[in-house]
Amino acid sequence: MIRAAWDRLRLFNIGELFAHRGRTVMAMVVMGVSAGLLVSVFSISGSITGSVDKLTKSLGGNAALEVSGITDAGFDQPLLQQIRAVPGVGAAVPMLRQSLGAGDSRALLIGADASVAQLGSDLGGTLREQASKLLTVPNGVLVGSAMGRAQGEKFQLGTVTATVAGVIDDATAAKINGGHIVIALLPVAQQITDRVGRLDSVQIVAAPNTDVGQLRSRLTAAVAGHAVVADPDLRTAQAGGAVMLVRYSTLASSASALIVSSFLIYNAMSMAVAQRRPTLSLLRAMGGKRSPMVRDLIAEAALLGLCGGVIGAIIGIFMGRTAIHQLPAAIVNSVESRTEYEVPGYAVPVAILACVLASVAAAAIAARQVYKVAPIEALAPVGVGAADRVKPLMRWVAAVFGVALIAGAVVIAEADLGRLSIGAISLSIAGAVVLCFAATEPIVAAVAAVARLFGAPGALGSTTIERAPRRVWATVMTVMIGVTAIVAIGNASRNMVSAATDSFQGLARTDVFVSPTPMEQFPTGPLLPADLKDKLKAIPGVGGVGSAQMAFATLGRGRVMLQAYENGVARTQTLDSVSAADQARMAKGEGVVVSRDVARSLGVHEGSALTLPTPTGEHRVTVLKVVPYFSAIAGVVVLDLDILRQWYQRPGETIIGVDFAPGADHAAVMAAVRAAVPADMHVDTGSQAVTAISSSVRQGTSISAAILWIVVLVSAVALLNTLMLSVLDRRRELGVLRAMGTSRRFLLRTVLTEAAGIGVTGALLGLTVGSAVHYLATVALGHAIAMDIAYHPSALLVAYAIIALGLSLLGAIPPALRAARLPIVEAIAVD
Repeated sequence: MIRAAWDRLRLFNIGELFAHRGRTVMAMVVMGVSAGLLVSVFSISGSITGSVDKLTKSLGGNAALEVSGITDAGFDQPLLQQIRAVPGVGAAVPMLRQSLGAGDSRALLIGADASVAQLGSDLGGTLREQASKLLTVPNGVLVGSAMGRAQGEKFQLGTVTATVAGVIDDATAAKINGGHIVIALLPVAQQITDRVGRLDSVQIVAAPNTDVGQLRSRLTAAVAGHAVVADPDLRTAQAGGAVMLVRYSTLASSASALIVSSFLIYNAMSMAVAQRRPTLSLLRAMGGKRSPMVRDLIAEAALLGLCGGVIGAIIGIFMGRTAIHQLPAAIVNSVESRTEYEVPGYAVPVAILACVLASVAAAAIAARQVYKVAPIEALAPVGVGAADRVKPLMRWVAAVFGVALIAGAVVIAEADLGRLSIGAISLSIAGAVVLCFAATEPIVAAVAAVARLFGAPGALGSTTIERAPRRVWATVMTVMIGVTAIVAIGNASRNMVSAATDSFQGLARTDVFVSPTPMEQFPTGPLLPADLKDKLKAIPGVGGVGSAQMAFATLGRGRVMLQAYENGVARTQTLDSVSAADQARMAKGEGVVVSRDVARSLGVHEGSALTLPTPTGEHRVTVLKVVPYFSAIAGVVVLDLDILRQWYQRPGETIIGVDFAPGADHAAVMAAVRAAVPADMHVDTGSQAVTAISSSVRQGTSISAAILWIVVLVSAVALLNTLMLSVLDRRRELGVLRAMGTSRRFLLRTVLTEAAGIGVTGALLGLTVGSAVHYLATVALGHAIAMDIAYHPSALLVAYAIIALGLSLLGAIPPALRAARLPIVEAIAVD
């Protein structure tokens, strides 16, 4: 039985795939594109979380829990003794961790002591092997091979001049932050970072037969809010949050490509059924059963999806490697580890499975024609029988289901579910497609009507359109989805960038910013030199100098960005809404301002009590105001600068704002500021800061935009596929017309009118649906980034639709040329 099924599949299905190579290649290409997009999207987020997870395991080894600092300021070292005294703690290994440098030179400094050997980690093995070098070399450090340092070399590292005591070999170094690592004994690392008596984390190895849950509770009580007790994967979870918005938005765009690909597979299978009607009818007349024929068609589609998915997944691996460099630096630098490109283990299987399932689903719908066509009817041209007609009951069911999907999308978009709200975009587009299925007949009639506008060639083309309603509807949907995606998601992203830019316009009120990293990366550290502020105050022409701090902090299992300002420095427009009374309460440490996403995740609102864990213990404050804020990386908690310095033990500032005195020579003052600031610090004007942040936000949407245009190109391939089927179906008819004296130009125009009917109708539907989804998308994106996004329809949406339509119509050229060049004798002799 299995042998018979294989022979039938090999002869009638796989043989057809080779016989119609063009159709096979097109189907595999579009499925490959979908698989490639999915793999690249998964790889982008997986690389960030995977890099953090890899670093965590390299440092933590067999640690069951980690006690970590609430911010990068860490916690007091005496807390270590309290941790070691907790029952059930087998080993407590202290560490100091701090990122050094930026960009390609970014590295991680690790400080540890001899107890690290108890972790059984890569770090412990390295220290055990080269401990003697560190003990005998003053201020000695071990460096990874990627650092480009030689043994014995001296270089400035933080506040000390360090000596390279040893270089970690490539194999070992690659396991720890990709070789961009500096390892020192704990006292040396504390001197380098000017953090004597401070720790960043303590890795906990549980004693034998200890319940980890109970141990976590005892440790939490012991640290009393001065630090965070969590599983080692907490850092990975927090890193995933930073890239989640990019992942969701790109997945929504990739889903559009997969839907379009499914329609193309449907058309390909419809083409297969149409071309094989004589063979199918003969098999049915000889007693063949319908079910094996349908199963063979589905197996054929699954094979297409599998091959296309495998090829696309391989290409997607390389696409992801390129795309990861397009991520905004603020996202990449928000995690302590260097991002190393890697493809998650689930990425390729999930992408291939999605392609196979989409192909099977599309093929199953197309293969239903085999069940509905009787043996004698199967000899008739496609579209004549009942197989291409939609039953009234099915239309009503589709209409109800479509309305339900759209209603669900509206509820999800309005429900403020955070980044999950983005799912409303794909759901609404799916609902529109289902509604359009219920309206198949009016849509096909509209396509035929548009074709008739082009005179006699259009009249002939309209008859072909009406003979294959399902196929025409499917192609209209591919064009509609392409235009909808461009109009809706493209314009919503543009509105988001505009809203984010407007929210940061307040930065332009400050003349100059000095920060350790570029302003678009939200400078969270290291702290600026302690004497820098006084130097800037002393510059002639400086009217005022203010401080600000930004710092990532753990709040619950999530991560927030602490922000504190002085003299209005670096304040954004959304924070200007905080009243003077609330600012006075903030100065007393009575309250804080939080962004919407923080309020949502913690379940608080204005007036709620909130407990903040800090290195100085837990502090209970009141939520004074919930504000919209661009929270693509992390939510925001705003508090008074002096309070932040006291509670979180972070003296100094990460941003200094400088205002010029009235009448001062801006160029001269700017030159003096640059001269006073160390060379490795950043100096930007307020307007430059706004522009840089705007560019960073726009860069974050560039990957999604690229995927959308790929969807349009896939739509063009779908139109090519449908029109090629139309030409193949009518080879005899076209040959007779040519024999009767019809010109090649007339036939060329006939096929082009079909394309125009399909393209124009699909584009108009896309504009209508896209405009509605655009509004819904602005609401969903507003919840995703925790700020208000205004809906601004743009004349560009028509331009986008015309460009998308033009690209789609390009697919009509090859079939039209084939129809015009079809040899008369060959066409008449077909079948």
